[in-house]
Amino acid sequence: MNPIEKFLLFVATPAVLALALLEALVLARTKRYDWRAFCVSTFDLVTRIGVNIYLPLSIAQPAIAWAFQHRLTTIALDGWVAAAVLFLGQEFCYYWYHRAGHRMRWFWSNHAVHHSTNELNLSAAIRIGIFGKLTGTAVFFVPLIWIGFDPSTVFAVLSLNLLYQFWIHATWIPKLGWLEGVLNTPAAHRVHHAANLEYLDANYGGVLMVFDRIFGTYVAERDDVPCRYGWVHPLSSYNPVEVEFHQWIGLARDLFSARSPKAVFGYLFRAPGWDPKGEGNTTEDLRRRHWAQNESPSPPRAPASPGSTVGEAGAIHPAL
Repeated sequence: MNPIEKFLLFVATPAVLALALLEALVLARTKRYDWRAFCVSTFDLVTRIGVNIYLPLSIAQPAIAWAFQHRLTTIALDGWVAAAVLFLGQEFCYYWYHRAGHRMRWFWSNHAVHHSTNELNLSAAIRIGIFGKLTGTAVFFVPLIWIGFDPSTVFAVLSLNLLYQFWIHATWIPKLGWLEGVLNTPAAHRVHHAANLEYLDANYGGVLMVFDRIFGTYVAERDDVPCRYGWVHPLSSYNPVEVEFHQWIGLARDLFSARSPKAVFGYLFRAPGWDPKGEGNTTEDLRRRHWAQNESPSPPRAPASPGSTVGEAGAIHPAL
């Protein structure tokens, strides 16, 4: 275990849990607080740590090993240029990793756990899903290893990236002026967690919003559209096992019902809500039906790029 991993496990993890508890105690004095959801998030954190201690390998490990063995060069993190390249490269890879977590059902099946809580607060940041290694999301960061960065450094920086994101799950922090649209702020992340049709599939960045700007997925929080959190079809259960397995069970059910390789591929790698008969509940399907029913001349928020995911849809992220 390297120094950063020790810091994350023995310092950062207790700290974020303590801060989430402190926020819960303060919020509970002023309004209703969902303590059962807090317990589900804590279960996820503790279980995920255990899974990653006893199951340290990712299914992406072969790709990581190949990239390191065939790396183009070796880049030492010994100056600001290398640090800047790693930071921006990390942001680019994280953007596509996070976007795939919403746009591809295989990855969504684990990432949906993070979006399952119907209230957004600091405890939601520690609810990430325990099966990240099963999905192999580490493959999105293989390009950084291939160009020459050490794997342990790449994933340590990823963990720090996600540690930054802990504070942006606080809904009591207001908009931050000119930083909106530059950094990933609480307002930007509220939009990301919202299930409103106006907000679905937006703001995938980690620390920066630069790649959301470039690829057209940045959406600012609107004063006239309050965020509704959770999945499009909210999950009401507080059973942690159901929270962790709900999407996986649905995926397995659809795979067993598939009647063609095309359907199998679609269920695995197309947007959550995709249906082989074209009668699904992807974000596009939901918006199209909404516009048709309301005879809207234009969408409330035009999709930024082809394809999108249904909004059924951290701090420490050892889930890779």
